[in-house]
Amino acid sequence: MTARERLNAEAANRILVKDGPYGTAIQNAGLSEADFRGQSGLEQDQKGNNDLVNVTRPALIREICDGYIDAGATVLATNTFNANRISQADYGAQGMVHEINVSAARIIREACDAATEKDGVARFVLGAMGPTNKTLSLSPDVEDPGFREVDFDEVKAVYRQQVEALVEGGVDLILIETVFDTLNCKAAIMAVGEVSAELGRDVPMIISLTLTDLSGRNLSGHTVEAFWHTVRHANAAAIGLNCSFGAEQLRPHVQSLAGMADTLLLAYPNAGLPNELGEYDEAPDTTATLVGQWAKNGLVNILGGCCGTTPAHIAAIARAVEGVEPRSLPTREPAMRLAGLEPFAVDA
Repeated sequence: MTARERLNAEAANRILVKDGPYGTAIQNAGLSEADFRGQSGLEQDQKGNNDLVNVTRPALIREICDGYIDAGATVLATNTFNANRISQADYGAQGMVHEINVSAARIIREACDAATEKDGVARFVLGAMGPTNKTLSLSPDVEDPGFREVDFDEVKAVYRQQVEALVEGGVDLILIETVFDTLNCKAAIMAVGEVSAELGRDVPMIISLTLTDLSGRNLSGHTVEAFWHTVRHANAAAIGLNCSFGAEQLRPHVQSLAGMADTLLLAYPNAGLPNELGEYDEAPDTTATLVGQWAKNGLVNILGGCCGTTPAHIAAIARAVEGVEPRSLPTREPAMRLAGLEPFAVDA
């Protein structure tokens, strides 16, 4: 069976549980700049470069991954949110992108394979790709609306390098996550498609949108439905929502997506909204109760946690969805559905 087929088979039997963030756990480890830097030989200050830790402190990444596995997660993402040339340029580490991604994928692959060998439970490794810190849709210069710091081909090439390294490291699927700019996402989709064509096999992807306001739009202006129509051609193994808000604020948008997306649905919200210090206070049982209700209402196939969540949150979510029937995929009548910033359906 292919990775896509295995994921669909497992998701047909139960709600799958995704892990939580690496950034929160790495911050809690209290690493010094020297810990981040390791033997990398990089000249700039590396404190806060969480992706580099895959190379300089691989045992810590394995420990975090094992913690999520012990909590009940069976869908594990790599610690590679910013492991691309654009984001790593901030640290002068763009030359290490291939090594970072391969190392990250191998750590999670080995952890999942070791756990599955012990208990026989199927697990999936997602190669995580964040949005970069550049946008294709919006100008960073208010005086020049047409200005862009990057172009589409450049962003596609950046993503392709990351996809190739993640696949080399052994991931099952590519996770294009925290999509704030739909055009950046399209570049990532094309990169995955090119790698699939070159390898002569399906490299399945999961796409996860992040919303920037309670009206339900991403930064480039798409509503949830418009975004779905825009990326549906990619044949993603799952579509989802992550980060954005806590579960309480994200619920109506999950419900909306669940009614239209004819593929698996993934959701991993933050642990509530951040407090005045930017920290997350929502207790594991609170998060689990909220997302557990989504599961009981038949809205989701895969549940996990984003900013501020911990292994305790993931364990509580796993308990909340145990034995709950997974979402059934909706069937929609054929129609021409288009999207600008708003969805548009052409009547037959």
